[in-house]
Amino acid sequence: MSLFNRSLKRNEEVSTQSTQVKDVNVANRQLPVKAKDFRELETKLHNYLVDEIKRHPSQNDNDKKTKIKELGEAFIELEAGRLTFEEKRDLLSSVEYELLAYGPITPLLEDNTISEVMVNGFDEIYFEQNGKILRSSLAFRDEDHVRRVIERIVSPIGRRVDESSPMVDARLPNGSRVNAIIPPLALKGSSLTIRKFSDTPFSIDDLVRYGTLTRDMAEFLELCVKSSLNIFISGGTGSGKTSTLNVLSSFIPNGERIITIEDAAELRLFQENLVSLESRPPNIEGQGQITIRDLVRNALRMRPDRIVVGEIRGAEALDMLQAMNTGHDGSLSTGHANSPRDMLARIETMVMMAGYELPVRAIREQVANAIDLIVHQARLKDGTRKITHVTEVLGMEGDTLVLQDLFVFNETGINSDGKIEGYYKSTGIRPKFADQLELNGFEVPSSWFSGDW
Repeated sequence: MSLFNRSLKRNEEVSTQSTQVKDVNVANRQLPVKAKDFRELETKLHNYLVDEIKRHPSQNDNDKKTKIKELGEAFIELEAGRLTFEEKRDLLSSVEYELLAYGPITPLLEDNTISEVMVNGFDEIYFEQNGKILRSSLAFRDEDHVRRVIERIVSPIGRRVDESSPMVDARLPNGSRVNAIIPPLALKGSSLTIRKFSDTPFSIDDLVRYGTLTRDMAEFLELCVKSSLNIFISGGTGSGKTSTLNVLSSFIPNGERIITIEDAAELRLFQENLVSLESRPPNIEGQGQITIRDLVRNALRMRPDRIVVGEIRGAEALDMLQAMNTGHDGSLSTGHANSPRDMLARIETMVMMAGYELPVRAIREQVANAIDLIVHQARLKDGTRKITHVTEVLGMEGDTLVLQDLFVFNETGINSDGKIEGYYKSTGIRPKFADQLELNGFEVPSSWFSGDW
């Protein structure tokens, strides 16, 4: 008789406006809920392998993995010969995930079709796949098991999570973004959210292939970056702002000095003259915090050609505007907003957070002089991510900031597969900075701005 308890029923229906959640297996690597005997075998194998690994502390990861496989297979044949082949494989995989990776969520992190993993509690794991949120049959053993995995993630980068500091932002070695929050703030138990990033960063060709933008829009944005325009990428949570920022940053010429500033280092650029900075939370005594604003100020003393800020969230918006207005052209950043105009309103609010009582008109003049282009990205109801607006900031008219859309995405409906249909169009307006692009030696085809494509 199998040692797996396959009778777990997940009949509850969890629904949201944009997703339907259901219980599924992912990539055929998810381990079903296990019976008590299997748990005991798993614990026994785990303890045995830990003792063996301690005898060879100098082994690298590949050697350690080979050793675990050899010793584990021998142990299973001796102690668990009555298991089926699939159960033996799952037993060894489970222990390997625990010793070398991140426990039961490892199969989800290894599946390239999954973009996000969400742990709501030790026995409640969800993931996003192809734009839909689904429930996994995986589970941690208990609350302590979740806490150990969180600790394994945050410790290597000098972060901590405990009762005195129950929230933490971190990253995995491949750049995937991690947020963890534990009791007493998380009432149902420790919560872990991992926004995955591909081992190979997206290229502009990938975004065109996924329908995030058109080839003409891509070529236009490439010229804007190479011509040192100041560009903001706006959008909601999970809309793909960071991926687009990474792609646009890749257009920066190799000979320029780039300073990147982030809360958790996610950008992956390959230019030679690159310095990556990361903020630091306060220590256990509440001292030693280094904010994004501190890093932006310091970056101005590092002779940057380009400043790339992962996300503007607060008072650093003022320092960023000052940098853009004092010769640091070509700066790039992202911010949360529902539209290009909302992005400018949020920047105004964030500048006020700096503590200076600046007139609203003075702030708007700073914004109008600093920002050339806003690229707005959205996650649509079907889970696809598209650049819905490419908008030029023209300047001031009275007390109002004047914007004009250059490219927009028009929705036309939903097809039989539930996918949103639509098309990109040019508004037919040639941007004011087109002459600057041509002065920099770039050709600006009139076909880019010829109305509907």
